[in-house]
Amino acid sequence: MDNLKVAAVCMGSVPGEIHGNLEKIEALALEASESEADVVCFPEFSVTGYALDCPDLICSREDSQRITDRLCRISADLDLIILAGFIEYAAELRPHITQVITGPEGIIGLHRKTHLGPTERKFYEEGQVISPFTYGDLCFGVELCYEAHFPEISTTLALKGADILFVPHASPRGSPEEKLKSWKRHLPARAFDNGLFVVACNQVGRNPSGLHFPGVALVLGPDGLLLEWYAGEEEKVVVAELKGDDLKNVREHRMKYFLPERREELYE
Repeated sequence: MDNLKVAAVCMGSVPGEIHGNLEKIEALALEASESEADVVCFPEFSVTGYALDCPDLICSREDSQRITDRLCRISADLDLIILAGFIEYAAELRPHITQVITGPEGIIGLHRKTHLGPTERKFYEEGQVISPFTYGDLCFGVELCYEAHFPEISTTLALKGADILFVPHASPRGSPEEKLKSWKRHLPARAFDNGLFVVACNQVGRNPSGLHFPGVALVLGPDGLLLEWYAGEEEKVVVAELKGDDLKNVREHRMKYFLPERREELYE
């Protein structure tokens, strides 16, 4: 992997205010671009806002297409890879919790949340694919919020070639400090055990439904150590440089890179 600048964005999103949320995404993406970021990651549900019940009231099938079209234009205008979250209607009756990845040439891919939280299962459809995305020589995976608590997902993505895990959240409750402390329990393990970078961000602020999202963003190296972080109540663009040599140094060290030593025959 070549050196890469990434931006992890803490953003407040209003449920159903898709146009306004997209306007904010464009402004924050511009800020990331001016900091020379190559990839900018927005939170889960960043485009549509967080909706537990009645997702159809804040996003329609027609909205889904308009959302991806607008994000593609922003990516092309700013020459950026953008990851943004929305409610996506596909072939199933119930919608997916989806993170769309767009680049200067169009849609790179869609990640549909595979492991839904207990409160989400009644309203959303589970995704069925765990696979990384590629753009040039860049290979990365996406885990949405609750998915980060399942180590198998991270290892699957790493074994399929991912160098970076992007972990967008829409995780309410608690203070920024409490949420950061929670993330620092499990996310460093995902980076360290699999020898890859982790980039995570959360929504921020109180939305009209009364939910409060603590603003947290962090970037972890393949050694599991913090590179950059933020914890607060304001919207924030956190930019970090991911160095290819850091990845190489871990993966070429016989005692620091564990995946090649796995004994799959014992894991049945």
